[in-house]
Amino acid sequence: MYQIDKPLAKHRLIYVLVLGFISTTALAQTQPSLEITATGSQEATQSILTPTKILQGDELLNKLGTTLGATLANELGVSATGYGAGSSRPVIRGLEGARVQILQNGLSVGDVSNISQDHAVGNNMQNAHQVEILRGAAALLYGSGSSGGLVNVVNDRILTNLPDRPTGAVNTSYETVNNGRAGALEVDGAFGSVAVHVDTAINNANDYTIPGNSTQSQGEPAGGWTVPPGGNGGNNYTGKLPNTFSNQNNLGVGVSYIGQNGYTGVSVERLNNNYGIPTPEGGSINQSQNRYDLQHQTRDPFAGFSSFKFSAASSNYNHTEFTNTGEAASLWKNMANEARFELAHNPLAGWKGTFGAQVSAASLNATEIGTGSYAIVPPTKTNSNALFWIEEGKWNSLQGNLGLRYNNVAQKPNLGTQLEGQEMANSAGDIVGPTPSITLQNRTFNLMSYSAGGLWNFMQGHGAGIAYTVSQRAPSAQELYSYGAHESTATFDIGNPNLNKETSHNLEFNIQKTSGLLRGKASVYANRFNNYIYGYYTGESVPDAEDFSVVVAQQAAATIKGVEGELTYNWRQHGVGGRLFGDASQGTFDSGGNLPLQPAPRLGAEIAHQQNGWLTNATYIYSYQQNKLAAWEQGPAPSYNLLNAGISYTEKIKDVNWTVYMNLKNLLNEQIRYATTPMAVRLYAPQPGRSLMVGLRGTF
Repeated sequence: MYQIDKPLAKHRLIYVLVLGFISTTALAQTQPSLEITATGSQEATQSILTPTKILQGDELLNKLGTTLGATLANELGVSATGYGAGSSRPVIRGLEGARVQILQNGLSVGDVSNISQDHAVGNNMQNAHQVEILRGAAALLYGSGSSGGLVNVVNDRILTNLPDRPTGAVNTSYETVNNGRAGALEVDGAFGSVAVHVDTAINNANDYTIPGNSTQSQGEPAGGWTVPPGGNGGNNYTGKLPNTFSNQNNLGVGVSYIGQNGYTGVSVERLNNNYGIPTPEGGSINQSQNRYDLQHQTRDPFAGFSSFKFSAASSNYNHTEFTNTGEAASLWKNMANEARFELAHNPLAGWKGTFGAQVSAASLNATEIGTGSYAIVPPTKTNSNALFWIEEGKWNSLQGNLGLRYNNVAQKPNLGTQLEGQEMANSAGDIVGPTPSITLQNRTFNLMSYSAGGLWNFMQGHGAGIAYTVSQRAPSAQELYSYGAHESTATFDIGNPNLNKETSHNLEFNIQKTSGLLRGKASVYANRFNNYIYGYYTGESVPDAEDFSVVVAQQAAATIKGVEGELTYNWRQHGVGGRLFGDASQGTFDSGGNLPLQPAPRLGAEIAHQQNGWLTNATYIYSYQQNKLAAWEQGPAPSYNLLNAGISYTEKIKDVNWTVYMNLKNLLNEQIRYATTPMAVRLYAPQPGRSLMVGLRGTF
């Protein structure tokens, strides 16, 4: 195989893609809609200012990955974490974890993925119909503290309309980089006034192939910081990277009664997920979840109101973490229950809006197998009660929105849990004393979040706006109470039970063109945090815990500033079209230094052609080197060129639309390491190399 000079290849690719963008006319991505369903229902809530992205239809199918993070990794303002093929969450504008809430059909997914990046999100992307990214006032409908944003995965398992005939879809594919085999099936039907939905999916993949060597050369930590090795091991692989396999399957059933004025439905889902953890120590996680949902909606329930909706979910989540020898090490359980109602009123003096209430309760229990003691986080119950109110109005060329949410959050650890201290050592290996002790205590937080925005449509199809959002977040259980060795990040984590609530003040300016062949949008924002919660590397290690680095939860004032924009020409229409886009953000402590796990700036271009059943597309992204690292991070995270392409053909045979497709990923076989992934994995496990996926799907 011939070698490509990377800088030359990058400039040639940009030239070709930009030339195609400028010289062609007519295709393929609708300007991202400003309407979001947020629950998968027919009613829409308009988010008029905050950039909102909806993935659906062919666009979702072409970008679909095994995980939610992989599916959204290249969206505007969105990057991803990268723990192999089994676990990846979205990172929005430099924020992740508890600051990016994940929903399924408008309710919390009920997993423990916000505790650690090696914990997979508890949903199966194979059955997703739509993925929505919400920010600003719209996000306040579903939670406070989502300062990065909120992602809602809609699978339409509870049908809201009666199908007039049996409908469904089937999809199967094979991928070369990991010998991946996937299949999915769903069927909708009706019996009188009762609608029934059944879906199932399976996705099995072996360890994936990587370009070059697995281990990145470890530079010095930024600022000359001294960080112990943390069990990096010394293993260096080529070809297949161990512990990057992923095996998923799920089954879902939904039944709903649909009347003239609304519907009532229930659904049940079983999810299983077994995947590897690509750290130097190695290991795997076996995850399962049972989820039960209830939804009810009444249209025009009484005078002055257009809709009443009630929804509830109960999930029983657990996963077992295994060592590289296959020995069960810890068991995690999370019992989560949530209920909410929404009442939407008719337009009043130019305003329309929704108000409601939401309650949730979760019980987390993580134990070490064999000892019976807790694992990292002591048993903790979290209760949340909330009230919310969103209003939107339009007056000639002006639009506005207001959002308000009050939350009361209580964290209640098991006060009888015993926390055992460990001896610490400095970089020279000298014992310097025990790890800091913490005292478990109940905590209660009162949170007030609000948002206000306006949009001026200064000419037909052109708008400029401003939005200001204040979002408050309660510290999570792991930030307050964690105390123990965490193998997947090679750290000994110590919480801080005295943490205060975290407050973000986000100011954003937006300009957009939403009509004509040439469309575009651009945003610039600054997100100022009071009491930003982060993990501080002390520079010490714990010899009895494989020399893992000691990390303590701390707070400080911080600011994230960023810019993002895109320009499209006849995008998502028949013919040929193109798209140029880019995003950049960087977080810093107000006292000096960079925030950890910050994404690198990116530039990209897309071209596509759609005609007579054929759809072809190519996407190129250049990610810059990320050398603005936190003082303790090793790096830099290298730059990379990502080139993807795809081709498909659709033909209707009798009553079935059959599509045969081929997707090519990472065509340049670049070594990709996300700056948003902790050092223990980023330095050791790159993303998959060059891959070919072929598949067949049918809809009827």
